[in-house]
Amino acid sequence: MVGLTSFDMKKIELEIVAISHTATQSSNYALVLGETEGVRRLPIVIGGFEAQAIAVAMERMSPPRPLTHDLLCSTLETFGIELQEVIISNLLDGIFYARLVCTQNGETIEIDSRTSDALALAVRVGCPIYSYEFILEAAGVVLETPEIEEEDGRVEVRSGRSKERSLSQYDLGELKVQLEEALKEENYEYAALIRDEISRKGG
Repeated sequence: MVGLTSFDMKKIELEIVAISHTATQSSNYALVLGETEGVRRLPIVIGGFEAQAIAVAMERMSPPRPLTHDLLCSTLETFGIELQEVIISNLLDGIFYARLVCTQNGETIEIDSRTSDALALAVRVGCPIYSYEFILEAAGVVLETPEIEEEDGRVEVRSGRSKERSLSQYDLGELKVQLEEALKEENYEYAALIRDEISRKGG
C-alpha cells in the first residue's frame, strides 16, 4: 500500500446486499457488498461453507448445533472481547484481506482474518463493515444484473438449484415440513430459501 494518499485510505461503510451462485465455479458463491452511501458494489468469491455460515446469520436461523463462527462469537464474549468493526483492508493478486478490530479492557486489538470469516462474524454481532477507497476503486463495480441485486429490500440468496425454482409450487404446510427437514440435514442455505418463500406466502 505504498504511495496511497489519505483519500485512498478513506474508510467506506459497506453492507451485504446479495449472495449468489457464481456462473463459472459451481462450488463457489459471489458475496456482494454495497456502499451504504453510494452505488458501487464489491463482489467477493467465497466457498459454499462460508456462504452458508453467512446466510444462516442473516436469516437469523438457529442451527441445532453451534457453527464454528457461533463458537468463536461465544469465545470472544466469554473473554470480554468486543468486535467493534470489520475492515476489508487489502487486495493482493485478487485476494481480499480483512482485519477484526476488537476491544478488551479498553485496549484495541486488530486480528488478521479471512474476509469470509470476518463477514460471518460481523453479521452475527451486528458490527459495521468497512473497506477503503483504493479497494473500491480497484475492484468495485456498478452492477446492473438483477440476479444479484436487492429485491424489494430483501437480500436475495440463490443456490442455482432446481429446488429453488419449484418452491413457489408448495403450500405453507409442505414448506414447513421441508424447512424442518433442511434444518435436520444442516442444509441452512436451502432452509433460508424455504423460509423466504414461507414469508412471501404469509406464513
